Amino acid sequence: MVATPLPRLVIAAPASGHGKTTVATGLMAALVARGLAVSGHKVGPDYIDPGYHAMATGRPGRNLDPFMVGEQRIVPLLLHGAAAADIAVIEGVMGLFDGRLGTPGESSTAHVAALTASPVVLVVDISHASRTHAATVAGLAAFDPTVHITGVILNKSRSARHAEEVRSALNSIGIAVLGVLPRDAGVDMPSRHLGLVPAAERAESAATLARLAQIIEDHVDLDAVLDIGSRATPLEGAAWAAAAEITAPSQGRPVVAIAGGLAFTFRYAETEELLRAAGCDVVDFDPLTDTVLPQGTTGIYLGGGFPEVHAAELASNTSLIRDLRAAIESGVPTVAECAGLTYLCQTLDETPAVGVVSARAAMTPRLTLGYRTATAPVDSVLAKRGEQVTGHEFHRTLVTPTSGESSTGSDDFAAAWDLASGPDGFASRTLHASYLHVHWAGHPQLAQRFADAVHHRAVSTSCPATRDMLRHHGDSETGSSLLDFAVNVYAGPRPTWLDAALHRAVDDAAAYPDATEARAVLATLHGRPANEVLPTAGASEAFSLVASLRRWRRPAVIHPQFTEPHAALLDAGHTVFTVLCHPEDGFLLHPDAVPEDADLVIVGNPTNPTGVLHPANTIRQLLRPGRVVLVDEAFLDAIPGQPETLAGDRSAGLLVTRSLTKHWSIPGVRAGYLLGDPTLIADAARHQVPWSVSTSAIAAMLSCSDDRACVESRRRATELAQWRTNLTEGLASRGIPVVTGRAPFVLARVGAGVHGSLRNKGIAVRRADTFPGLGDAWVRIAARNAATAEQLFAALDDVLGVSSRAPTTLPLLAPQSVDTLS
Repeated sequence: MVATPLPRLVIAAPASGHGKTTVATGLMAALVARGLAVSGHKVGPDYIDPGYHAMATGRPGRNLDPFMVGEQRIVPLLLHGAAAADIAVIEGVMGLFDGRLGTPGESSTAHVAALTASPVVLVVDISHASRTHAATVAGLAAFDPTVHITGVILNKSRSARHAEEVRSALNSIGIAVLGVLPRDAGVDMPSRHLGLVPAAERAESAATLARLAQIIEDHVDLDAVLDIGSRATPLEGAAWAAAAEITAPSQGRPVVAIAGGLAFTFRYAETEELLRAAGCDVVDFDPLTDTVLPQGTTGIYLGGGFPEVHAAELASNTSLIRDLRAAIESGVPTVAECAGLTYLCQTLDETPAVGVVSARAAMTPRLTLGYRTATAPVDSVLAKRGEQVTGHEFHRTLVTPTSGESSTGSDDFAAAWDLASGPDGFASRTLHASYLHVHWAGHPQLAQRFADAVHHRAVSTSCPATRDMLRHHGDSETGSSLLDFAVNVYAGPRPTWLDAALHRAVDDAAAYPDATEARAVLATLHGRPANEVLPTAGASEAFSLVASLRRWRRPAVIHPQFTEPHAALLDAGHTVFTVLCHPEDGFLLHPDAVPEDADLVIVGNPTNPTGVLHPANTIRQLLRPGRVVLVDEAFLDAIPGQPETLAGDRSAGLLVTRSLTKHWSIPGVRAGYLLGDPTLIADAARHQVPWSVSTSAIAAMLSCSDDRACVESRRRATELAQWRTNLTEGLASRGIPVVTGRAPFVLARVGAGVHGSLRNKGIAVRRADTFPGLGDAWVRIAARNAATAEQLFAALDDVLGVSSRAPTTLPLLAPQSVDTLS
């Protein structure tokens, strides 16, 4: 394991009120004044002290809290925050050993000092005693052998003689005094109902820091402090990285508007870092002064702060309130924590607020403070039902529902969290507002879900140009001068009997087409009654029919996959929920990622463009009463034996679409069909335009369904599997990551710009950045015979500067084996 040197120390105290924040912030400022890069950290969930740290160091203030993020993330988060710093200064919380109630000091300063193997410097207010402080320090030093107190800074000394009494007593127990701060140092850190006044609200903060830095320089032995920090042992482990915790759901850069300014100063730095890693552009807005949300806002984050202090000014910004309310009510994904929750109420201390939730917020004499374990009672924009998270509460306000009909204040919302004290907040599929503060670095799945919803919103409300991306098809990649690996049509001659049937269809074109015989033949092929089959003008018509079948409340499309179903739903006026499969696990389908209230789910099997073949039982898990599941099996006949097919499954609510276009090399003949629930088939038939299925398509359906066609279909599938194996092995031997699948194409991560470079060399492959969840580093490559594939390999060798070598370990292999043939 890698060991990383990091000079560091913890500033602790026997109890609150001894001056930890003053000394820690002053040390940071003094060390920065010496030209050092200093990283500031705070033990616990507090937001205010890190604001002062950030002002002192010029770097984001960071929190280290084992309860909030888990013990295993403390060192990685410390290394992340302290990257390129000369020293890290960690300010403690409360007394040295004070942590979560009912535990042996969990999340205490001592706990974090032990986890990070950091030396501890105590700050002791000596204003009310002298030698007795040595006894206190001695007890603290002996209490826990994993915590090493290496020095003391005496605060609020009444006189030199007073300080010397304490120093002498400490010397007798072997504890060095690193500095003595006079009682009348003249540094004022004002407080109010939730602790210190945030640095951003104090106009004189910069001047105060400058004075504080000078006081520390004058009264503390900084060289001794630096020496203590430099003797900290190297830390084992890797730095936390947001990009390792989260993925970008699409290639877009949707805007997440984050409330800031004087009224909203509380949020963890890692929250923004996770959102940026998820492909979002994070833009601050000030609810006190900005009259509209940032341009292009498709997600909103309202963190903590003091809106109650600025209630009148917030209420007077009626233009922003209108814009914010309209955005949230229109479905813009929104997360609000604590202060954000109160801002969304109808009133805040009897002053009008945004009014999105039916509740009023008001100040109370009682402080609510403490760690919480929360369970999500429903699926929401942030959490999955039954999911448990850790967080904390810190407020003096109380939110009271006003509807009288629901404990959450509105019939449109459920509770956001279930706490030991009862339900908290408001949740829906697009809004999550609660008192609970959650550190997303400890629960990155929350950030992922929010980012997924934001990207989904961006696609669902996109401009026509973005919808055009969903309409992009492989045939537009090709040209007369290009070798075609872009179009997934079998690259071989059609059977003579199929050509003859198509030619005869031209002679029959004088009459209107009648698909009755084709319907019966296809039903026999799949062992179903004729009323469970509907011939269509290719799979595209099937997608359009299903999109217009009902006024779907919440249709969901599992991506990355063929984008035509998504586009058809948008064209029908629906808002589409995107469920992303991720490369980390080979783009596997996770049924629990689909919203429980989705009434239509569309999935490809094998999926285009990943080629992943999902187990039939996994797809069956998507079925629910009142839900329709549409499975696109356009490429299943290209796999030997057609494994995992649901074409014969007669489950209620299940539809399967098939296409003859690819396997039989007839893209100009739009021939496909729907199979499934007879009630749904009948509804689709009523929406179908008369004579939409052409005479030639009917001829293809009849010809490609007899015994002779079944033999040829199996031969083609076997040949395609051989071609695919050769293609996969050739790519893998060049160190190109591929997704293991079963389709007659391969999804490969060749790197950004390679698609265009191959085109310049006369090779057409399918770009992948038009598929939600993929980017321009990916391409889809159709399976071709070995001789044709060699031309692709030669072009890749030239473009990438590589040649065939022994296969490397590929990070993107799904848990399926590469096709092999006996």
